[in-house]
Amino acid sequence: MFEHGVDRDVLETARQWLEQGYRVAMVTVLKTWGSSPRPIGSLMIMREDGVHHGSVSGGCVEDDLIARYCQHQLALNLPTVVDYGVNHQQATRFGLPCGGRLELLVESLDNSTQLERLLQHLANGELLERRICFNTGEVTLHPAQVEAEFRYDADAVSKVFGPIWTILLVGAGHLSRYVAQIALSMDYRVIVCDPREEYQRAWSLDNVDVTAAMPDEAVQEYCGHPRSAVITLTHDPKLDDLALVEALNQEIFYVGALGSKASNDKRRERLRELGVSAQRLERLRAPVGLRIGSHTPAEIAVSIMAELTAVRHGVAASRD
Repeated sequence: MFEHGVDRDVLETARQWLEQGYRVAMVTVLKTWGSSPRPIGSLMIMREDGVHHGSVSGGCVEDDLIARYCQHQLALNLPTVVDYGVNHQQATRFGLPCGGRLELLVESLDNSTQLERLLQHLANGELLERRICFNTGEVTLHPAQVEAEFRYDADAVSKVFGPIWTILLVGAGHLSRYVAQIALSMDYRVIVCDPREEYQRAWSLDNVDVTAAMPDEAVQEYCGHPRSAVITLTHDPKLDDLALVEALNQEIFYVGALGSKASNDKRRERLRELGVSAQRLERLRAPVGLRIGSHTPAEIAVSIMAELTAVRHGVAASRD
C-alpha cells in the first residue's frame, strides 16, 4: 500500500469527473516569481460547471481561471500558458505580492483512459513522468528517475508522479523526534519503527506512524519504492543492521546510519558478512548527515535532513 498525497487525489477526482461526462481541465504551476503560496508542479482541476479541486495559488487566481475556462477561453485546442501578476495592477487584483508572478499551464483532459493507466502505475508504487508537448498537445507517459520531479522548457513540460516521499526512522528515541519534526515540516510521510515497548510508550509526536514491527519488516512494508529513505538511529546492531540489510538491497534513494566513524566501520564489516555487496554498501551514508559541527540532537537532525535533501535533489553535498 503506497501513500500518494494530493497529486493522486487530484488525478482520481479528474478521472471520476470524466467518467461522469464532465468537460475537465487541469492546471499546472509552471513557474513562480517572488513569494508564491504554491510550488511549481502544483495541480488544480476544474470542470465546466465551475467546480474545482486542488489549488495553484492558494485562492488568489482560481476564480478568474474558472470563469475563463467556463467561458471557453482556455485550452480549446492546445494547452494554454497563462500569466498572472505580470504588473503591479494584476498583482494587486489577484492578491499576489507586489512584483509576484505565476505562470500556469491549462490543458483539457479528453478521456479517462490515460489517467487510469497512470493511476494503475502509481498503485504499483512506480515513478512515472507525464510529458505534455506544447506544439501538438500530445501527452505521453515514461518511466522516471527519482531526482527528476519537474521540467519545463519551450517545447514541453514534464511532471513526475509517484508515491509520497517517505522516511522510515529506526528507533523512537530523542534524536528521532527532532528528525521527524523537520521531515514533517518538509511534507514527508514519517514512520518510526521500534519494537521496544518502553520506547513506543514514550513516543508522543503527532502525525507520525509508529510501528512495532521488526526493522526489516518495516522496510518491506513502508519503503518498497524509490522515494523512500531509511535512517537508523538506535545504536543497537540487532535493530539497525536488520533495517540496513533490507534497505541496501532495495532501490531506496537514501540510507543512513547514526554512529561514529569507528562504529560504522564495524557496521560495514558486519553488513558484508551478512551478504551486502560492496556496490550496495557504497550507498550507505554513515556516519549519517553533513559535517556542520553539530552536537545537540536538534543540530544533528538538521545535518541529517540537509544531506537527505541534497541527495534527493541530486546535489553533491560535501561530507568533509
